[in-house]
Amino acid sequence: MAGESAQGHGLSAWVAAALVFGSSAAVLVVELVALRLLAPHYGLTLETNTLVIGMALTAIAAGTWAGGWTADRVAPRPLLGPLLGVSGAAVALTPAVVRGAAASGDAGLLLLAAMLSILVPGVLLSAVGPVVIKLRLTSLAETGTVVGHLSGLGTVGAIVGTVVTGFVLVSRVPVSGILVGLGVALLVTSVLVQVSGRRGRGDAVLGLVVAFAGLGAAAAPSGCDVETTYHCLAVTEDPDRPDGRVLVLDGLRHSYVDLDDPTHLDFAYVQAMASVLDTAFPANDPLTAHHLGAGGLTLPRYLAATRPGTASTVSEIDAGVVEADLELLGGSLPDGVEVDVEDGRLAIDDLDPGTLDLVVGDAFGGVSVPWHLATVEALGGLERSLAADGVYVANVIDHGPLDFARAYVRTAAEVFDEVALLAAPDVLAGDDGGNLVLVASGAPVDLDAVTASFAERDLDWRAMSGDELAAWAADAPVLTDDYAPVDQLLTPYGW
Repeated sequence: MAGESAQGHGLSAWVAAALVFGSSAAVLVVELVALRLLAPHYGLTLETNTLVIGMALTAIAAGTWAGGWTADRVAPRPLLGPLLGVSGAAVALTPAVVRGAAASGDAGLLLLAAMLSILVPGVLLSAVGPVVIKLRLTSLAETGTVVGHLSGLGTVGAIVGTVVTGFVLVSRVPVSGILVGLGVALLVTSVLVQVSGRRGRGDAVLGLVVAFAGLGAAAAPSGCDVETTYHCLAVTEDPDRPDGRVLVLDGLRHSYVDLDDPTHLDFAYVQAMASVLDTAFPANDPLTAHHLGAGGLTLPRYLAATRPGTASTVSEIDAGVVEADLELLGGSLPDGVEVDVEDGRLAIDDLDPGTLDLVVGDAFGGVSVPWHLATVEALGGLERSLAADGVYVANVIDHGPLDFARAYVRTAAEVFDEVALLAAPDVLAGDDGGNLVLVASGAPVDLDAVTASFAERDLDWRAMSGDELAAWAADAPVLTDDYAPVDQLLTPYGW
């Protein structure tokens, strides 16, 4: 045991604790930030989360095993500096590498870059723990204490890394800034560890790598005007319409706003929704409406312009989207529009029964309606909030056999007396993917008048209802809070 005692000498208990704590925290920072970095390219879905978590756990398992195996075969002390320094360089390079791969248009290259961005630093950082444990062991009599103490500190570090990233860093620092900053911190730690061990020859090279990584992260196109708490957000101009603006979230076009003309509706599904509400309610009458998801506030602006006196409340979970809307609209919301930063499901519980003429569902995570807004329980809350002749219209995106759309229709039919589905004929036939609009109410909606409005808008959509729609959705599951596999119903056709 004399050799082990000599190795332990020079690495104090405090230093060992700090290294294990910090490296474990860094792994979780990388994991959470990787979700934000990949969302513009893969969406923020259950599958994306599962993939990232799975790769992170793979990295932790591989790094822990490899670190322990190596520490038993070579002198552990010289391993620490390179592990920290190389992982720092890998973390700092991640934004430039992933965004560069995305810009190439090669899906395989992007997937490889995404995997390596998690696996490489995860393996290296996870190897730090067993190396430090090897250095701290001086006798078999204290093995349990040393391993338990440092393993516990590693878990606490992972918790702190998770909490700080989720509650502090992501809301205040761009993704590239978090990763480059973490890379710098790891490199500085590497320098300190190697200097204390009189081994600093490689740090100048790693320092240059991190410096170039920082420059690359700054230069690599992120596709974002701003990184909000939930999205990579950009606003682009319409080259064919001077006042047209498109709100892009995580690479997807979410809303179109004409700054000068709020009655101009560009997206087909928004035109379809407008056809429903223009038909269901007398012209020019003000409405009381609630909107799940703000987007660019296209429909609230439309209602304020076409039905003066309309009161629209909006639930939007992302404060960054609300700030972008305010900037787009000159710093103030349209008359009668009130936006609350909140989860739409929680807002449903606060809606007064029988008070709303209209509820608009247009909340998305990637291409998926958040599962907790698509269940019988959620739709039941919306149905209770509507007046007897009130209408619920909801935007849905689906592909192929339309498994989610069918499930959503069947679920709505459990709650509402009248349900219809609007979409382009090729989408309803399953020949193409795209937007569909669910219409649900307690009283019939004049679908002939709605389709006539489609023709006036030059919109090639049709309506499906009654027995035809019931047969179309008959084999689909009913979504409940206990069972709502929304992402799985969408996944085969969304990836």
